[in-house]
Amino acid sequence: MLEFKNIIKVFKNQTVINNISFNVNKGEFVVLIGPSGCGKTTTLKMINKLIAPSSGNIYLEGKDIFKEDTIRLRRNMGYVIQQTGLLPHMTVGENIGLIPRLQKWSEDKIIERTTEMLKLVGMEPTQYVDRYPCELSGGQQQRIGVARAFATNPDIILMDEPFSALDPISRNQLQDELFNLQQEFKKTIVFVTHDMDEALKLADRICIMKDGDIIQFDTPEEILKNPANEFIEEFIGKNRIWQQPEFIKAKDIMITEPIKTTGSRTIVQAVEIMKSNKVDSLLIVDKENKLQGIVTLKDIRRNDKGSIKLDAIMETEVKTAMLDESLIDILNSMNELQIGYMPVVDDSLKLVGLITKSSLLSVLSNQYINQEVNA
Repeated sequence: MLEFKNIIKVFKNQTVINNISFNVNKGEFVVLIGPSGCGKTTTLKMINKLIAPSSGNIYLEGKDIFKEDTIRLRRNMGYVIQQTGLLPHMTVGENIGLIPRLQKWSEDKIIERTTEMLKLVGMEPTQYVDRYPCELSGGQQQRIGVARAFATNPDIILMDEPFSALDPISRNQLQDELFNLQQEFKKTIVFVTHDMDEALKLADRICIMKDGDIIQFDTPEEILKNPANEFIEEFIGKNRIWQQPEFIKAKDIMITEPIKTTGSRTIVQAVEIMKSNKVDSLLIVDKENKLQGIVTLKDIRRNDKGSIKLDAIMETEVKTAMLDESLIDILNSMNELQIGYMPVVDDSLKLVGLITKSSLLSVLSNQYINQEVNA
């Protein structure tokens, strides 16, 4: 939907944007982040032509924005800034209805849309529609700013550190409300922040900038797991992924070579396999490595005939995890079902790993030791 192609920006003989190129997909929430002076706000302001590049092109829906009518372009974009940008001499209702009026909507439609938007941002229309911005708290003003940005159902919404001046409680509430609005309306949002926690909470993809360059542009999960270089690692905070357990997946913490065998083995053979591998359970797979069940030492002790085959005594109702299942969901399942293990399977149900409470403790303790060493 939005494409930056070889964009360079020079201010007073100083290059502030260094030949950057990237795409933002339709309906995607992209966050631009980086240290002060990295070029993130300059990049954002180029999208609505508040700043023109020195060279390169920006395309919106395949059209070069610098060949488009500026007024028409901006009216089809929502724009929210840190200072809200509300007009102080206009009421809440008039602020939200400003662009719809410029687009010559009927008064009935404007009133209907204003009422709808106030409800969406959690403000009772009859209580707030006739108030002025000075009569609202900072959080309430920013809610009106968000409502105004969404009012005309624009194709793209630009947000320049909209919540940075708010207290932590208001900020968290507005982040949640914005996320819910995005989930409901699937708008394309480009959002500037200096707060990595905010970026991780909101973004589909994060663009990390430094000195006018894009250093890494990827999903939050990938950036946390595989920072591109030392700067990214320092910027996001070393070991931050362990503070974001929803990004830790089964594939990151599983035992990759679990002890397994086939159901055609006998109890005697199973005991020997357990002894030699120092385990008290065996995963049972077929010839294609698809999980069939599990046999524990307790199962074996209940059956005293050594010639019995494992497929006759194995537990077939086994709770499994998928490769991309999160640590939080896995722990919840293990606690809820009161089990100490969970096999990991791929999309074709082939066994690829095993998570046990002891392996989890080992991974977490190693992480703690690494944090202490790096401290």
